[in-house]
Amino acid sequence: MFVVDTMKKLAVIGCTGSIGRQTLEVVCSLSDRFKVIGLAGGSNITLLKKQVNKFKPRFVYYRDKKANTLFENYEFLPKEEMASHPDVDMVVIATPGGFGLEPTLAAVKAGKKIALANKESLVAAGEIIISEAKKNGAYILPVDSEHSAIWQCLEGEKAPPARIILTASGGPFRNYTATQLAEVTVEQALKHPTWRMGKKVTIDSATLMNKGMEVIEVNRLFNIPIEKISILIHPQSIIHSFVEFIDGSTKAQLAWPDMRLPIQYALTYPERMLNIQLPRLDWNKISQLDFEQLNMDAFPCLKLAIEAGKRGGTMPAVLCAADEVAVDLFLSNRIGFGDIANLIQQLLKQHEALFTAQPTMDDIQTADAWTRDSAIRLVLGEKHAS
Repeated sequence: MFVVDTMKKLAVIGCTGSIGRQTLEVVCSLSDRFKVIGLAGGSNITLLKKQVNKFKPRFVYYRDKKANTLFENYEFLPKEEMASHPDVDMVVIATPGGFGLEPTLAAVKAGKKIALANKESLVAAGEIIISEAKKNGAYILPVDSEHSAIWQCLEGEKAPPARIILTASGGPFRNYTATQLAEVTVEQALKHPTWRMGKKVTIDSATLMNKGMEVIEVNRLFNIPIEKISILIHPQSIIHSFVEFIDGSTKAQLAWPDMRLPIQYALTYPERMLNIQLPRLDWNKISQLDFEQLNMDAFPCLKLAIEAGKRGGTMPAVLCAADEVAVDLFLSNRIGFGDIANLIQQLLKQHEALFTAQPTMDDIQTADAWTRDSAIRLVLGEKHAS
């Protein structure tokens, strides 16, 4: 049972990233409902300083200890302690990659309401996180547009869905040939046709790794077998997901492709609130909604993610870490676009000898560290060999 709070005290983990910035935009529009008491940033100290000056939080986290003098009037608090602090009503986990796992786990153990935008934490350790959330009375409120859509479509339904259909824009390369994909540059991959996102998520969207991770997230969040989850290309990104029920009826959630909409839904749930800053669909200007079958063979990262999700155990943790390293290497022009999937595939194959079917958090962290070390060794080895 949710109680509507008149003023929620928020901690935003990953406040300087794309989702973090858009969360703070929503907070500014609904300033009578939210008070930011914690801001945890990354390496963008300049932006963090501006945010701290604007929101005046009690707690601040920053990676660079040289920034101490910039925030001397604020209490430094590690992300995990901020996410679990008793004065925090709700935690927004907006940090990308593996940085989101520990604060997410700390928040669920503290029984918090968590607006979760970090895919990797649910993919790598979803069973543990969901179990801890149930044990401690925590609520995980999905921020991804697709999972927010499924959540909204399932509201009020008593019977489980027959199947879930995730939509995907297809990214910028959905009509590329294998030859064209091999020549994709960083600049091309960062030009998403629809969404405004951070670099990591934008590359994952281009490879469709993000969609594979979303399949695993649906499995974790809604207890839907992976076999009952499919993907449909929808270039306009207006329908964010479909939910089909046993009687043949299908629900869909539609909205303009703007992340502030699912962010606000998670922040204000169970209310819906007017925010004049958010876009609305104009049906007089929408002439058609297109759908295409997905060519799985063109996107090996998607296939690898789904296979890792079906295998379970430590494989999804290896998938997340391998993807994070591979994307970083691509962004720094050390490997090509096609090498992202090749590196992930090699690491998943090598991990078979170390696979753990029912991992603890220690097992997951060990698999993560092994993957990152092995990835660098593979890349360095290939360079020396050539």
